[in-house]
Order: sequence, then C-alpha cells, then structure tokens
Amino acid sequence: MTDYPLSDETRAKFKKISTASIATALYKRGLRNQFIQGVRPVAPKDENMVGQAFTLRYIPAREDRNPLTVFRDPDHPQRVAIETCPPGHVLVMDARKDSRAATAGSILVTRLALRGAAGIVSDGGYRDCDSIGKLDMPAYCANPSAPTNLTLHEALDINVPIACGDAAVFPGDVLVGDKDGVMVVPAHLADEIAEECTGMESYEDFVLEQVLDGAGIIGLYPGTKDENLTKYNEWRK
Repeated sequence: MTDYPLSDETRAKFKKISTASIATALYKRGLRNQFIQGVRPVAPKDENMVGQAFTLRYIPAREDRNPLTVFRDPDHPQRVAIETCPPGHVLVMDARKDSRAATAGSILVTRLALRGAAGIVSDGGYRDCDSIGKLDMPAYCANPSAPTNLTLHEALDINVPIACGDAAVFPGDVLVGDKDGVMVVPAHLADEIAEECTGMESYEDFVLEQVLDGAGIIGLYPGTKDENLTKYNEWRK
C-alpha cells in the first residue's frame, strides 16, 4: 500500500490532535492546501478519525454507461472499493465536489464499518445520513443526497491519486478528521507531524488556561516572551 505504514503509536497521537494544529504544522513546511474543503461530519464523534487513504475516483456519469443494471456486475468499482478497503484505512471518494447525487448510502457504509474501516470521506453526498451518523465509524461528506450516484457519477478508479474537496489525496496519505473537518497528511510526514502537534496541543491547553485567568495573548500566543515559556515549562511539570 505505502512505503510509510501508519504505526499504532502515531495513530494514537493523531487521535488527540486537532485539524487546526495539523494545518499549522503542515503550513510550517510549506503545505497550504491539505484541508478537504466543503466536507463536514455526518454526525460528530468523540474520537478523531485516523487512517490511511484508500481512494475511489468518480467521473461524470454518461447515460449509456450507467443504467441501474450496472450494479449486477460483480466488478463494479463502487462495490469492489467497499469490499477491498483494508481495515484501519479511510475510504476517500472524489465526486468532483458534486453532492447532487449520493456516492454511498447506509448499507454500503455499514458494510465498510463492519469490515473494520477507520472512516469514509466524500466531497459528494450520501444517502441515509441519519443511519450513517448512528454508526460508530466516522463519516464525512458535503451534503445529504437522495438520488443514486448513477444519475451523476460513474465510479471508475480504485486506489489512485484523487482530488477530494480541492485537496490532493494519494493512497497511503494519513487522513485525520475531527469535528471541524478532515486534514490530509502526506504519509512520509505523519510521524513528525504527530510528534510536533502533540507538543503544540499541550502548549495551547496551557494558553487557554492563562486566557481564562485573564492573561493577554501578546507574547503568550505565540509564545514569544521567555517568561511565558518558563511558566509553561513549570505548568507541564
């Protein structure tokens, strides 16, 4: 799948890191466009979604290629993607940011969850969002949608580089989703981003305590005054 498999240690770190912290850490490295635009949680979850990307690419549907009978084909890419996405991975779908038709529904997403996937992300729509939201597995999409994907989308390619919400997603990239949305972390940076962000989250917890106690943010956030960094080190102890 990838030359950079996601370790249990790094997965556990990302479970506790916000997409905002990840965005800042990636920006420091010159990566500005790693947030998947226009998708939101179907239902908020208490724990982050974390997993490596397994992708499905849709193209615009053409009427002569996409009657309902295509689902009789056992090799239909949408169904094959559901049945082959590895456990612990996130199925990420490129629907060209078109949510007028569904890229999946509750039956397929439930099957994906029972197979052990870490989550599902689409920049298109889902059918049956109420049922999908009740699953333990996190799910993100642009909007609820009733029409079948065949009216607008043709599932074509499995596990190839795709666009999702204007972000490039390569197979094996690490997807981290929280209540704000989803970040795409290049696989080769995952370990160092997780380590750096763990420290960032700790400092932000300290800053929030200080702000709630009446402190001003200049020199505190970011920590440009030595006195605040000294205070933070004492706080960590």
